[in-house]
Amino acid sequence: MMGAYIVDFILVAGLIIGITAINGVLVNGFGEKFIGRKHKSEYVDKSAQIQSGWKQVGGGHKGN
Repeated sequence: MMGAYIVDFILVAGLIIGITAINGVLVNGFGEKFIGRKHKSEYVDKSAQIQSGWKQVGGGHKGN
């Protein structure tokens, strides 16, 4: 009796989490494709503009 309840609970929880995740991906894709056409790379472009002229730090690792 208790085992069936636990199995049902896990199935329902998995379905709720899965449906929510898939819904988020679909709505995000719809928004990017149909709503955000001209602003698609606005933040990437602005970030590149701000960072232009910065000197590179880090990078290659010289192993011994």
